Amino acid sequence: MADRPGLPGAVSTPAPPPADDSVDAAIDAADAVGFVAVGTPLDPNLRYLSRVQPADHGSAFVRVSGRSVACTPAESVGRANAEFDGEVATDRVGDPAGERAAAVLDEHTDGAATSTGRTVLVPPRIPHDAAVYLERAGYDLRSTAAVAEARATKSDAEIDAIDAVQRAATAAVREAERLLATADSGADGELRREGRPLVAERLRRATNAELARHGVTDADNTVVRGRTRSDRTAVVRTASAGNTPLRAGEPITVVVAPRGPHGYHGSLARTFVVDSDGGWARRAYVAVESALDAALAEIDAGTVARAAGREAGAELAAFGFDPGSAEGPTPAPGHGVGLSRRERPSLDANADLQAGNVVAVEPRVADPERGTVRVSALVVVTAAGYERLGDGDPSFTPRG
Repeated sequence: MADRPGLPGAVSTPAPPPADDSVDAAIDAADAVGFVAVGTPLDPNLRYLSRVQPADHGSAFVRVSGRSVACTPAESVGRANAEFDGEVATDRVGDPAGERAAAVLDEHTDGAATSTGRTVLVPPRIPHDAAVYLERAGYDLRSTAAVAEARATKSDAEIDAIDAVQRAATAAVREAERLLATADSGADGELRREGRPLVAERLRRATNAELARHGVTDADNTVVRGRTRSDRTAVVRTASAGNTPLRAGEPITVVVAPRGPHGYHGSLARTFVVDSDGGWARRAYVAVESALDAALAEIDAGTVARAAGREAGAELAAFGFDPGSAEGPTPAPGHGVGLSRRERPSLDANADLQAGNVVAVEPRVADPERGTVRVSALVVVTAAGYERLGDGDPSFTPRG
């Protein structure tokens, strides 16, 4: 594996291995005439297939007769010619992407049909208008997970890109930790810095500013959360929320899933308690750390993914916590990370882990009165176990 880069700054765009073989195999298995993906900005499937960021007006990727064709709007043709390893369609650039994809299919198949008709494979999600254009052109659409399955196994270049973003995530969470470590605690338990209450929104902004300083975007994924009881909720996803002061002695979670300029994500969750007196929060933190270690011990190529989740749950139960106590639907104990912040494999799936999978392992416990404790690790599965991405160890008490 290539030497890991430092903090990103200007991160080069990695070139994932072509998914042509996977797509061609799916086409052959379905006796289809081709494959089409149509995407909006940052669509992970289209970005993976074309290696070109989709334009605002939408783009299409067509695989037919062993050839890959990109249909991009006029403003993206130059970039596509420079970056796309295939043909770039330059006619009808003002037409909708789905209509242009149908025209490419018509051109390359010459109207021929297979024994099962004019079947075209598409990802599970395709814009409605694109589906309409393809169906009007006489094609029967059939969903395939071939691209999602191909994306689950990362190349060295992709892993290096994710690692660089994860290092930025680590730096950003360290900045949040520093602010908590240098906060003052008033008699009422509210945290203050520079004479002002330290609210969740203020901590979120500081975290996102650090992400930007390292060349990645927060992608609107940063969450800072304090105690969950209704009169002390501090959950922020937008700048208009999160004005409840954070408090000493209560768990404060900082969760980031930044995205680099190449589209690849990181994933990091940490929980801090300022001036902890032990009790529930300390016990929950020890349980979650132990659950993380137990899950990581199961990470290995060839191991069933749900084994890691099962071990994490068993460890939480051994400490007296209900693994299903998290707020809302019980979250999976881990998931893949790549061009989507959550993708295959899931650690509650009955499928084998494969070398090259990048997985966020993130056990948690939650209590409606006491708060939520989360800790995570981002790892790449290897033939010998796993390699941790990013850097830095979790800390229960903020370190300055």
